[in-house]
Amino acid sequence: MLWIAIGLALLVAVAGFALRLRGVHKPIYVTTRAVRGDLLQTVTAEGTVNPQNLILVGTQVSGTIAELDVDYNSPVRPGQIMAKIDPTTFRDALEGARASETQTGREYGAGVASAQSSQATAEAARRNAAAANAVLASAIAQVGKAKAAFDLAQLTLGRDRTLLARGYIAQNQADADASNAVAAQAAYAAATLAVEQARAQLAAQNAIVVADRAQSASASASASATQAQIGVNRATADEAAYNLRQSVITSPVAGTVIARNISIGQTVAASFQTPTLFTIAQDLSKMEVDISVGEPDIGGVRPGDVADFTVLAYPNRTFHGIVYQVRRNPTTVNNVVTYDTVVYVENRDNALYPGMTANAAVHVAKVTHALVVPLAALQYTPPQAAQSHRTATGTPSSAWGMTAASATRTIVAGRNGRVFVLRDGAPLVVPVRIVLVSGSQAAVTPRTTPLGAGDALIVADDTVPAGAAEAAAAMVRSATAPNRGGAR
Repeated sequence: MLWIAIGLALLVAVAGFALRLRGVHKPIYVTTRAVRGDLLQTVTAEGTVNPQNLILVGTQVSGTIAELDVDYNSPVRPGQIMAKIDPTTFRDALEGARASETQTGREYGAGVASAQSSQATAEAARRNAAAANAVLASAIAQVGKAKAAFDLAQLTLGRDRTLLARGYIAQNQADADASNAVAAQAAYAAATLAVEQARAQLAAQNAIVVADRAQSASASASASATQAQIGVNRATADEAAYNLRQSVITSPVAGTVIARNISIGQTVAASFQTPTLFTIAQDLSKMEVDISVGEPDIGGVRPGDVADFTVLAYPNRTFHGIVYQVRRNPTTVNNVVTYDTVVYVENRDNALYPGMTANAAVHVAKVTHALVVPLAALQYTPPQAAQSHRTATGTPSSAWGMTAASATRTIVAGRNGRVFVLRDGAPLVVPVRIVLVSGSQAAVTPRTTPLGAGDALIVADDTVPAGAAEAAAAMVRSATAPNRGGAR
């Protein structure tokens, strides 16, 4: 019984000692060093490599391809013949239009001559009418004169009768005055008839003038219509000549043919829209990358930003370009909004081909000679913080302040955070201001407690769940490894 009691006492002592050792266990910390360097923030996006200036060469006329003078990758210069459409129909149309123009020109010449002749005839008729009018005026004047002579003769004859009855004049005098009266009456009648004849002649001449003027106007109108038809035929001939010229397809610019969509014997139809025959890249030494930047990242992208990208054809080569344009026209696919961003890049060695897929990273922000820490250091919470207690409001708290269990900390630029520095074997909290976040690193500035390069930052300990320490260590290794977005 004694030995049993001694054994139980020893067992209790060992168990108590073990429990005490467990209570004073110190965690083993995983640390990394804060460094001074440059931190680069990038926006990643995918896109396609395209020529900066792409020219689509088409045709405005329809027909059969009769000749093909260039092929894929052919260099071309302005005005160089690329292809020809069978010109037979266009040549025939031009010859017919020119013949019609010539015939109409001759008709116009004849019409002009006829109009001039009609105008001369109308002018002669006008002069004849003027002469007839003068004859009428003269006849009217003669009627007045004959009327006056007839009235005088009748008055003289009346006096003669009275004088003859009284014996004051001789009979022969009375007979002579009577004969004069008869002659005056006959002259007056003749003058009156002459006036009627002159009026009839004037009316006839006026009718001739009207007819000649109408004929002259008709001839002039016919000549004007023929002249207008000359313009129509000339326009038709010009159009036929233009179509004939368009049957020869020439290059509008200097460049390289990157696409050919026709072959000899193929029929092209330009009835409703212009078909594309060739695609010319104006200058393959200057390319652009059209990338799609997501809505969350587009706010930081500006024209002039540097962009790096890689293509599958050259996995070990990084190309550099400059953001030329951020287009505000959105593209929405499956509720994901993106914006086209154009990056200009030099391609002097012609390594980049149109259509290549590019994985780009746009440099949107950068700090130099900054204090760089891994994000794991900003996310770490010491094990003592797990022993939190509730305040009067019921909010979990600890000696370290707000913990990951009580609130979600979003690590973004412009916010406050804190890191833990291992000093004298114990964690020391250091409040910091987050300046820039890129990948798994962040640039910070200490707020109250000093923090410098080389300080040991705690990123994990042996009290975290299985695998978490290894993940934190991997994050640290990723943060300290050389990359485009990390510290340098």
